[in-house]
Amino acid sequence: MRQLTSSSLSTPLQPQEIIPLLKGTIVTGNEESCPATHIWQRTNDTDCIMVTMQTYTWYQRLKKPSWAPPSYLFGVVWSVLYVIIATSFGFVAFHALSNKITLIIALPFFLNVIFNLLFTPAQFGLRNNYLAAADIILVLVTLIWAMAAIWPFHPWVALVNIPYLLWVGFATILQLNITYLNR
Repeated sequence: MRQLTSSSLSTPLQPQEIIPLLKGTIVTGNEESCPATHIWQRTNDTDCIMVTMQTYTWYQRLKKPSWAPPSYLFGVVWSVLYVIIATSFGFVAFHALSNKITLIIALPFFLNVIFNLLFTPAQFGLRNNYLAAADIILVLVTLIWAMAAIWPFHPWVALVNIPYLLWVGFATILQLNITYLNR
C-alpha cells in the first residue's frame, strides 16, 4: 500500500487505501505483510486488517467491567452479524430503490449503517469513549426504529435482526460502562 501524502492524493485512491482513512489506525495488507508488531485479523484468504499495537495497547489499558468479553470475540460476533445486516439491509435497500417500500421506511436502516461505520473511528481512531458511547446509542436507537418501521411490511427482516439487536444492546451497556469507568 502506498504512503498517503498530499502529493500522492492527486491520483485516485484504491478501495484498500480508503479503509485506513475510515478506520483511523487500521491498515490493510496480506498476512505475510502483517508485521509481528501488529495484531491482525483475517478477513479472507488474502487480506488482513492490522490494528496497530498502540491502539491495541490503548484499548487493553482501558478499565472495563469484569463481565467484558475477550477482544477476539468481537470479531467473531461481528462477522456473523455483518452477514445478517448485509442480507436484511440489502433487501430493504433494494425494495426502497424499487419503490416497493417508501424511503422513510428505509431511512433508519441507512442511518444505522452510517452510525455503525462511525463507531470504529470514534472509539479507536479518535480514542473518544464519549463519542463512541453517543454513537453506539444511535446505532441502538436506529436499529429499534428500523425494526419497528419494517415490521408491518416484512416482519422477517425485523426478526432476523434480533441477534444484532441483542448484541448492540449488550455493546451499548458495555460501552457506557467503559466510558463511565474511564471518565
